[in-house]
Amino acid sequence: QSSTLYIHKQQTQAHTESKKAEMANFPVINLEKLNGEERGATMQIIKDACENWGFFELVNHGIPHELLDTVERLSKEHYKKVMEQRFKELVASKALEGVQAEVTNLDWESTFYLRHLPTSNIAEVPDLEDEHRKVMKEFAARLEILAEELLDLLCENLGLEKGYLKKAFYGSKGPNFGTKVSNYPPCPNPELIKGLRAHTDAGGIILLFQDDKVSGLQLLKDGEWVDVPPMRHSIVINLGDQLEVITNGKYKSVLHRVIAQTDGNRMSIASFYNPGNDAVIYPAPALVEKEAEEKNEVYPKFVFDDYMKLYAGLKFQAKEPRFEAMKAVGTTVNLAPIPTGLDVY
Repeated sequence: QSSTLYIHKQQTQAHTESKKAEMANFPVINLEKLNGEERGATMQIIKDACENWGFFELVNHGIPHELLDTVERLSKEHYKKVMEQRFKELVASKALEGVQAEVTNLDWESTFYLRHLPTSNIAEVPDLEDEHRKVMKEFAARLEILAEELLDLLCENLGLEKGYLKKAFYGSKGPNFGTKVSNYPPCPNPELIKGLRAHTDAGGIILLFQDDKVSGLQLLKDGEWVDVPPMRHSIVINLGDQLEVITNGKYKSVLHRVIAQTDGNRMSIASFYNPGNDAVIYPAPALVEKEAEEKNEVYPKFVFDDYMKLYAGLKFQAKEPRFEAMKAVGTTVNLAPIPTGLDVY
């Protein structure tokens, strides 16, 4: 029995070591290095991150630290003042406090949404202080520029002409861009309910400003859940389903989740730079190899809004059946503009 215990202890230790190694290898990209002789090496890290992780973390990204500090302060104050009591009432109404069995149809999170493009709704969102509205507007403008810069870096790595991805996202009214402001309050039973259940993101490129003190975000890599390290003033990037389709699977959207914690309230501000509702999404012809075409291993062609309608009901399920369902719809897509519906993040 003692030898079994010893082996189990060794296995646990090895598992912990491998998780630490994964975290140590987590791709962190210093964007300033793109301006010097380390550009080639930095582009290589971005390429590897897109192909093997679906996630990376940016430092020296050009968004002033003071702005990030203000966004964090105002978001946390807003949660305390407006959202916390509502969340407690929701938890009580759903009888989640003394939950005994695993909850699989709810998330332990408190959220609200802001839309920036094609039109902003920041002025209409209730209960926000004027300073908060102003700061979120400035923050969104900075993130929009960063998202478009990143899309061009991906184009460069993929051998696509500059601006290709932005154009692919454009549709008739430009891209959809919005922010989900979330708080993950302390949870008494984190083993029974997720902060946010595992899913891939439906859209394009996601820019996340997260709490640097309370962790919780994890991604699935090689069958293991790996922590996304919280770093002060960093922006975490992950790729959505649309980039997987456009790159014909060269880049992948990756399953990720948020683990609820017993202490600490985790702030998460995720901004989604997505295609316009009527944008037609399909693999870039330059990235479809003849072999893939002959074997019919090409991703589908569809209108983004149709994908979002499907995703709305299947968010927490595997993405592959979604792609298959879009294939079944056929490639004859209607290219006429589609009225803008509600965005689903």
